[in-house]
Amino acid sequence: MLADAARGFLDDAAPVTHLRGLRDAGETHDPALWKEMAQMGWAGILVPEEQGGSDMGHAAAGVLAHEMGKTLATSPFLSSAVIAATALRQVSDARGDALQRIASGEAIYALAVDEGNKFAPDATAMTAERVGNGFRLTGDKTFVVDGALADRLLVLARTEEALTLFDIPADRDGITRSAQNMIDARDSARIRFDGVEATGDDVVGQVDHAMDVLKPALEAGQAALAAEMSGLAAGAFGMTVEYLKERKQFGIAIGNFQALQHRAAHLWCETEVTASAILHAGRKLDEDPANATLAVSLAKARATSTAQLAVMEGVQMHGGIGMTDAFDMGFYMKRARVSAEWLGDYGYHAGQVARLRGF
Repeated sequence: MLADAARGFLDDAAPVTHLRGLRDAGETHDPALWKEMAQMGWAGILVPEEQGGSDMGHAAAGVLAHEMGKTLATSPFLSSAVIAATALRQVSDARGDALQRIASGEAIYALAVDEGNKFAPDATAMTAERVGNGFRLTGDKTFVVDGALADRLLVLARTEEALTLFDIPADRDGITRSAQNMIDARDSARIRFDGVEATGDDVVGQVDHAMDVLKPALEAGQAALAAEMSGLAAGAFGMTVEYLKERKQFGIAIGNFQALQHRAAHLWCETEVTASAILHAGRKLDEDPANATLAVSLAKARATSTAQLAVMEGVQMHGGIGMTDAFDMGFYMKRARVSAEWLGDYGYHAGQVARLRGF
């Protein structure tokens, strides 16, 4: 029922043509669309009921993300409703107001972790120097998805002994945001922190123990992103199948050619196996979150390879028009390329799977 309701809404309110319109207008975000999503409860899907959310769990969040991926809907769902909500609910007693604002759609969060070309939170170089009873944050963050539109930032910085997570307003003195022009029209920013003042109240969890709250949030985001990529693959596959039925050569639909049938069948099998891996990851996060790393990394790795296969096959089976901007397949290809890098690429997650399996 959740999938059907989401599909009906997104097909009408946020089809791929909606993304094209935003791109052509130089926009990355539709506030009215996000407001509607929040009114339907999507922004609070992982927020406890005491803070105004529905607390439906990670498997349900994956269902929504999958449907968003099919139409390439752009929203801060992953950054705010999934990643930030999961991080802050680890310390819900101290962050109840923030969770309420996330659930209502009033607050939009972005995660500021990446500093280089690859996802490597353990290698964080940004510093949070002790100054009296507070901290001074200095450094740069790159590829901050939804960073240009967010009003709050979850910032990972290195303190005296380890890493600490901060929750700070995006307009605090010393913060400079530069919007990045992403190929998939997703909102992203490079953010500079120049002696940004932070207090103990801005710390999420405990000083030097960022991963206690950040690890569950990252895994929630990776699982939901994998679900979005699975939806992307399904959307690209559906478009390709329709083209195989419509395009004719030698008087018959090209879908009658056995070589193309085999490729389409192989792609369908890949999407189904990936969907199973993603469902398992969501259920693992709901039932046994402390031991979900393997399932989540397997899901993200599979989603990356499947999405890239889907768009590659889609472009090739469409022939020349598949490469044109006038045709929607290009939007799927660009989104797949960017999503593959966010929150860890295929190599990162394949490495996680190998390590956890003892290789």
